[in-house]
Amino acid sequence: MIVDLVGTNASEIQAALLDTRHRTGSSASGMVLTLVLVTDENHHYEALRAATEAAREHPSRILVAIARPGRGTARLDAEVRVGGENSSGEVVLLRAHAELAEHLDSIVLPMLLPDAPVVAWWPADTPDVPSKEPLGALAMRRVTDASEAVDPIAALAVRADGYVPGDTDLAWTRLTPWRTLLASMLDEGHDPLVAALVEAEAASPSAELLSRWLADRLGVPVGREESSGPGITSVRLRMAQGELTLTRPDGRVAILSRPGQPDRSVALPRRGLSELIAEELRRLDPDEVYGRTLHATRAGAVPQTVGRTS
Repeated sequence: MIVDLVGTNASEIQAALLDTRHRTGSSASGMVLTLVLVTDENHHYEALRAATEAAREHPSRILVAIARPGRGTARLDAEVRVGGENSSGEVVLLRAHAELAEHLDSIVLPMLLPDAPVVAWWPADTPDVPSKEPLGALAMRRVTDASEAVDPIAALAVRADGYVPGDTDLAWTRLTPWRTLLASMLDEGHDPLVAALVEAEAASPSAELLSRWLADRLGVPVGREESSGPGITSVRLRMAQGELTLTRPDGRVAILSRPGQPDRSVALPRRGLSELIAEELRRLDPDEVYGRTLHATRAGAVPQTVGRTS
């Protein structure tokens, strides 16, 4: 059920939520968190679709905060969606016009689920320090995406400067399957490593973070090399004799190679936005490994311009 409200306020929106829940037989008691999308008209559709799919695993109240600054009369328009494909949660699109666009936090605050965690997500146009933004200050987790920046590698430096526990970035989330497989390879035993190499598309923040994570974990120089993609295409862990490699040339299946052993194929598909957000909603505690990796350097490596996504 969808209810459109023009020139409304928080009280009317809350009343519309209660009425639509009553009409559809839905309940707010099963929702586990509030997800706040801070976005614009150009990016809200894809982000909302991903959030709605993730809400099937994590029933949520999804508040889409869209600022529409400019001249004119200050006005709040809302669209309330309950039931149907959103049966596992609720969606409220909030469009703040004119000077109201500067006060999104005041609009969102009355609509947060009581006694439930708040996650804020900027699909694009991320503030330099999300925790200092009014909406970011309301959240215990703050999700950004460096791959959407004009200069993704420079965006990581900005993230590092403004980092506080609770921050995370989808460039890091994309690495979970890579880090899991690499950790498994390293746990199997190997000769001492002397260097590593990450191959990826140009300007990939995920590849940069993977390089830093390897350098931090292994204590060896980690180089970067540009490839045609898609995303990250290989990781090579070099020993004095031979190397361990994890190669994914097609964005779907990876090949694990070890000296003296037959190659193994493993599924390593590039994941969609909804899977990434669903993963982030599974853990609401600070990601300490991300924070350490964000501030790590690739010891001994020569910086190179290198994939946008993994």
